[in-house]
Amino acid sequence: MNILETIVAQKRIEVEERKRLHPLAQIEKGKGFNRTTMSLRASLEKENSSGIIAEFKRKSPSKGVINGRADVQQVTVGYTQGGAAALSVLTDISFFGGSDADFEQARINAIPILRKDFMIDEYQIIESRSLGADVILLIAACLSTKMVRELAVLAKSVDLEVLLEIHDETELGHICPEVDIVGVNNRDLKTFIVDIRRSIELSQSIPVEKMRISESGLNTASDIDLLRESGYSGFLIGEKFMREPDPELAFIDFVNTLTTRPALPIKGGKNL
Repeated sequence: MNILETIVAQKRIEVEERKRLHPLAQIEKGKGFNRTTMSLRASLEKENSSGIIAEFKRKSPSKGVINGRADVQQVTVGYTQGGAAALSVLTDISFFGGSDADFEQARINAIPILRKDFMIDEYQIIESRSLGADVILLIAACLSTKMVRELAVLAKSVDLEVLLEIHDETELGHICPEVDIVGVNNRDLKTFIVDIRRSIELSQSIPVEKMRISESGLNTASDIDLLRESGYSGFLIGEKFMREPDPELAFIDFVNTLTTRPALPIKGGKNL
């Protein structure tokens, strides 16, 4: 099995255990379930938005431990105060060192938060709502087109936005009306090869009405400029910040390099 298949196999085991320990009727009573959600799309569309979705990530299968000492509240509050358009918080335990507790601690921030995990079951959608998520991630590489549609419909029914992550042209068919935002992951989850040209090449194939974000391998203001020229409104960045001793300070330094550069128009309008 490749690493993605290994992750999904483990996730199926974890989800079944979570269902046993915390039935749906129980998690639907969670404190986050009835909160009013915030829109990632609206945050990215705001005038002068940084466009950065700043990610809190402790480790990854490809890099091992990235930052095992970072305090989730300190980092995410720093991201928020520094101008992040939204946050992304990993909740996968086995491969990324995340947890529900990390997410719940980050929820003190009043900006949209993406629950970053491998969604394979309807249970996880309801669980995400209970945790206080605003957006959920669906990864085309590990879901059928039918499953993407079913999970997206359920997410919309509980007021969650849907970010669909694709990697190549074969996954464009996973895009459905319920998907709010299409993200192009520049890292191939099967090989871990990173190339931002993946976003540029796929840009014109994404339906015009879908907001676009680029994920992984973004390191410089020039990368952001190039992707904005290609129609991207959002940029998910985690490892660049998390590998530094003070991720929140690294984030602020990066945003400052963006705000001192002339704003570039997004081709075809802000939603392209």
